Amino acid sequence: MYNNNNNNNNNTATRGNQGDRQSRDRRPERSGPKSEFDSKVLDLARVTKVTGGGKRMRFRATVAIGNKKGKIGIGVAKGKDVQQAVEKATRLAQRHIIVIPVVQDTIPHETWAKFGPAQVLLKPQGKGLGLVAGGVVRVICSLSGIKDISSKLLSRSRNKLNIAQATIEALKKLKVK
Repeated sequence: MYNNNNNNNNNTATRGNQGDRQSRDRRPERSGPKSEFDSKVLDLARVTKVTGGGKRMRFRATVAIGNKKGKIGIGVAKGKDVQQAVEKATRLAQRHIIVIPVVQDTIPHETWAKFGPAQVLLKPQGKGLGLVAGGVVRVICSLSGIKDISSKLLSRSRNKLNIAQATIEALKKLKVK
């Protein structure tokens, strides 16, 4: 009556491409060399854009990367979900790496910078006194390899993004005497 010769091994007519769907939807895992940089998410915020059709929610990630040998980078990016925002911010941070002079585990001289309303003062410390810094400044200094430093936020701003940018601006001003 019916010819079922092809039914034994070839079920693609009834299933379509469902068997291939998992391999097609997943991105291949990158098996490249491990990055020399450590990364840390400094800030993650849910931001909303109000449009005529309603509200559009996205996520903004601020990521710092550093090799603990004097290189540091900051990236800020938005994405539809947290993972996308963090990946984009990490790529941006890798593009904006700066080299800072680290002299005997501290900075060569006192420096000050302002970004927006945030003002940050960085002072060198004696050997073994440690990282006397809070929050975002501590993370940035530890990722860049500075072990002995003192910092002070001179403004009332507590916005992590602005403080991170001000810290990077202060570190850019450093020169070896």
